[in-house]
Amino acid sequence: MSDRRFLKFYQADVFTGQPFGGNPVAVFPDAQGLTHVQLQHIAREMNLSETVFVLPPTDQAAVVRLRIFTPTQEIPFAGHPVLGTFFILAELGIISVKEPMTRFMQECNIGLFPVELHAEGGLVERVVMTQPKPEFLGPVDDPEDLHKIALVLGLAKHVITDTKWPIEVVSTGLPVLIVPVRTLTAVRSIQPDASAIMDICRRFGANGIMVFTTVTVEPSATVHTRMFAPSIGILEDPATGSASGALGAYLVQNGVVEVAPMTEIIIEQGYEIERPSQIFVQVESDDDIIQTVKVGGQCVMTVEGTLKF
Repeated sequence: MSDRRFLKFYQADVFTGQPFGGNPVAVFPDAQGLTHVQLQHIAREMNLSETVFVLPPTDQAAVVRLRIFTPTQEIPFAGHPVLGTFFILAELGIISVKEPMTRFMQECNIGLFPVELHAEGGLVERVVMTQPKPEFLGPVDDPEDLHKIALVLGLAKHVITDTKWPIEVVSTGLPVLIVPVRTLTAVRSIQPDASAIMDICRRFGANGIMVFTTVTVEPSATVHTRMFAPSIGILEDPATGSASGALGAYLVQNGVVEVAPMTEIIIEQGYEIERPSQIFVQVESDDDIIQTVKVGGQCVMTVEGTLKF
């Protein structure tokens, strides 16, 4: 047994200032020397929506390279794992943060992207990441497709069509099928059917379905959302940074929110699975063209441990 390896790991709840809210992520700050198979086994053992492995960057412009795994597969990009990782690296003193804001470059499987850590009184108050420029991959306008989507979600078709907004596939790194719904009651009534959702996602080339309504639980929130991604091993996600960036771009593109040169959006998610989350999205536009999408939130450390294998 002397050849067993001991790996330190940490867990943070992301998009919340309170333990047991938001979306948990496990982070291994030193993953050098692990094989792809070992990384996948560890992610399955952690059994969280994502586990992050920190490696030296291959590009000198970045401070770290991140590999992100769900329990079933590696994914090229995600939101809350990046935010949680940089929060943990700052907490451990692996990266040095100065007030009021320090900017780093992170490397992931789709390239280099900036991450900002906002600090006050020696504490990181918010972590913000810039996402890839949004791609609008087409509205769903076939009546039969609309009927199937409503059926999969267990909704009456009119609670979608009454919004007058499109069902659309949007990507800021990972494509997501965005479905508008008229009422909070309808959104909260959804009972996800994993197999049916996977079929719909394959049909439209999406990683998941994000349902939103402009009726919210918290008065400060802009929209209330639920995210279903069983095709990557996550039946329902409590807080989804990548999909929230795509949704922010959708809200601006379709005039769902009042658009400014810098549009600020607050997304609430996770209430139905008792992990309330608050996600801040900034969409910068110029001449009605979206230039940048940023997603951020609070984080809190919850677990420190050692994995033995």
